[in-house]
Amino acid sequence: MLRLILGLLLITSSWITTQLRAETLSIESGPRKTHLLELFTSEGCSSCPPAEAWMSRLKENPGLWHDFVPIAFHVDYWDRLGWRDPFASKAWTARQYEYSEHWNSGSVYTPGFVLDGREMQNRSVPSAAVETTGTLKISVIDGEKVAASFQPANGETKTLELHVARLGFGLNVHVKAGENSGRKLLHDFVVLSLEDVQMVGGKAEVKVPRAPISQDANSRGAVVAWVTEPGQTEPIQAAGGWLL
Repeated sequence: MLRLILGLLLITSSWITTQLRAETLSIESGPRKTHLLELFTSEGCSSCPPAEAWMSRLKENPGLWHDFVPIAFHVDYWDRLGWRDPFASKAWTARQYEYSEHWNSGSVYTPGFVLDGREMQNRSVPSAAVETTGTLKISVIDGEKVAASFQPANGETKTLELHVARLGFGLNVHVKAGENSGRKLLHDFVVLSLEDVQMVGGKAEVKVPRAPISQDANSRGAVVAWVTEPGQTEPIQAAGGWLL
């Protein structure tokens, strides 16, 4: 019996130690809507570096993560010019085409900005929203597992989708072909992965892959999330923050 008790104590102690070692990051939006600002870009586009430089400066803006959440999707349709963008994905290109269809537009282009699901023609820092939509909370456990909950301001219960992206910062690339051949480009807010899952009762859990591409030693990573109605592109609420 004594050995059994000692064994249970050791197991309990090990479990507690493991839990204490687990790093949990909590991110929470306010009830007021946080804007989702998207940039569609490409290393194969000579017009994109200025747009990315503008977005990079948002790292120092006091409204970051509170008033707006910026993310950059690298599309692949400029790869045909001779340079394969290492951050580009057919999925990100499909996302831009989906927006184009919603806007009844027959084309896509870079750099292209989208604010809360709508085409943004003028490059400007989003001002604080006045609309109250609800509170989105996300907990990042050990940098990979994300648990999220959303409490709508009107208390209405309905089916929602959760979208969680891991962002990369300080990503340096020496472009050797295409329109930016010979240039050294620095990227921030780059979407490295995106997971979509249905929320049940306003809650969901998802595993977000670790960054597949190495970053500079002094760079940072971030996790962002937003909720939408199924099949809709306009976000209801967004939240984001730096990873530990």
